[in-house]
Amino acid sequence: MASAAAPALADAPPGKANPNSVVPKGAENASSGAPANWAPPIRDNALHKYSSINRLEYGTGNAPDSYLWEGQGWIGGDINRFWWKTEGEGATTGGSPDSTSFEADYGRAITPFWNALIGARYDIYPGKDRAFGMVKLQGLSPLYIDTEASFYVSQDGVPSFRGEFQYEPLITQRLRLAPRAEINLGARDANYGLGGGLQSTSLGLRLKYQIVREFVPYIGVRWDKKYGDTAKMARADGGTSSSTAFVVGLSAWY
Repeated sequence: MASAAAPALADAPPGKANPNSVVPKGAENASSGAPANWAPPIRDNALHKYSSINRLEYGTGNAPDSYLWEGQGWIGGDINRFWWKTEGEGATTGGSPDSTSFEADYGRAITPFWNALIGARYDIYPGKDRAFGMVKLQGLSPLYIDTEASFYVSQDGVPSFRGEFQYEPLITQRLRLAPRAEINLGARDANYGLGGGLQSTSLGLRLKYQIVREFVPYIGVRWDKKYGDTAKMARADGGTSSSTAFVVGLSAWY
């Protein structure tokens, strides 16, 4: 037996087995190449779901104390999914939020690390709402930067862009630092206090502590700034063009 197998193994590259010595003999399945007597492969058609609270925080600083939330999730398979997202903010003094946003999208995985989405967004403001069509790319950029690039067209035909970037390097196995940047650009829309070009940015730095994988409280600082005509319209309306807030909050997922 040993002498019969030796010639086949001798044909293999150094350190590797000859395929003829490990592949079962006999008929093959025409579609998969597996032995014909093997059971068919299991198709992963299960419905999966995921929800997260990316930011739920209270802020205090040189502007009125405020609250902010951002959450998102999806339901579907490995390739095709329904995505949702909501975010908003307001003053803690009471009343309705200054802004509330909802998104609903169809998303498709286009690479192992990127999804392309198309859908709609609806914003609610005190006394004036508006809707958008949108397309989005989201995923992990090089260096594992969590990235969202969203392109919108409002119900009035006004285009805009939002870029969101976050990076969470580990300090220890539980402690990590999370810088975050958001940039908003668009055409002028005076009905909503928006000038043309660069409209606003939001920069944040949060120190997170992972109690368990699904629950992560944090502290940090957030700096928001408006630019150009957007800043002028904010000041004319009695607001400010920039604010700095110390924040405490949490992230969670399930």
